[in-house]
Amino acid sequence: MTKTAIACVLAWLVPGGGHLYLGKGLRALVFFVGVLLLFSFGLYMDGKLFSLETGFFGFLRFFADAAIGLPYVVGRFLGWGVGDIRSFGYEYGNTFLYTAGLINMLLILDAFDVSQGRKE
Repeated sequence: MTKTAIACVLAWLVPGGGHLYLGKGLRALVFFVGVLLLFSFGLYMDGKLFSLETGFFGFLRFFADAAIGLPYVVGRFLGWGVGDIRSFGYEYGNTFLYTAGLINMLLILDAFDVSQGRKE
């Protein structure tokens, strides 16, 4: 595997992992803490970690959640993120979880750019 591919896979698995691999330690720490805070707040507000569901929007929900990487896998394995639709924070929690995944997708692209020398 090339340096770029390794950086991108690590960036998906662990938020900030690709940047750490590329020698950007402080940036990696900031990204790691930021995404994990969003993930934690989403779970705290009774958000749901969606599995693959039928339909276009079901796929988008799953894709946004799964983009978080290992925190998503660990959360699903441990039974976190069941979600309570009666909770006042349910929709906010879902939004925080989606946002964590979508930001991690941007971090994967950023790690790609750093590994290609397009960005410092």
